[in-house]
Amino acid sequence: MSLRRKLLLWLVGLPLALLALLQVWYFVQICWWVNHNPTSTAFMRDQLDRLREKSPNARLQQNWVPYERISNHLKRAIIASEDANFAEHEGVDWEALQKAYEKNARKGRVVRGGSTITQQLAKNLFLSGQRSYARKAQEMVITYMLEATMDKRRIFEIYLNVAEWGDGVFGCEAAARKYFGKPAAKLAPAEAARLAVMLPNPRTYGRRLDSAYLNKRTTLILMRMNSADLP
Repeated sequence: MSLRRKLLLWLVGLPLALLALLQVWYFVQICWWVNHNPTSTAFMRDQLDRLREKSPNARLQQNWVPYERISNHLKRAIIASEDANFAEHEGVDWEALQKAYEKNARKGRVVRGGSTITQQLAKNLFLSGQRSYARKAQEMVITYMLEATMDKRRIFEIYLNVAEWGDGVFGCEAAARKYFGKPAAKLAPAEAARLAVMLPNPRTYGRRLDSAYLNKRTTLILMRMNSADLP
């Protein structure tokens, strides 16, 4: 084999080998989290770094609570708002993605996302907030790893505990206490619906909790909550 051919194989093979090792590392982490709670996520670490640029002593607000100590109202509200087919799909809701694409195309801008709860969790656990085709492809791979390794209940439990709900606020327990002064287990339907509709843009909505949009969207989610299927 010529030196040129060997060099070409090395240049192609090394990145592929590193990419494969990265997937193995992701998968090992996911297997560990089947029975152990994540202490932080990539998104949480990024946000903490951002906060500490302004305040070196900044800390995140997060308190992990088990699935049983989270209000079913909140669970139903989030499924109704973020991923109506969560209990049925295998990680990616292709129909929802198609509808989101068509709506965004009509509007000429991104007005609707199509990511499932599992996809959002995949991104929060491991990836940056940057948008690219490569990042989206990696998100899909991690999504299917999560679905293959964990049941829906565990996926949802982790999501509820690591989702962002404001500037430095992560997880439903910290959010419930910050915005309503009560634990996540005690959230009323209207409070749960309001927390759910904050998720797409929590830092903005966290400062405008009584905005007209949140009020309108909260009313809509309240009407949809009872039809949401829980894992």
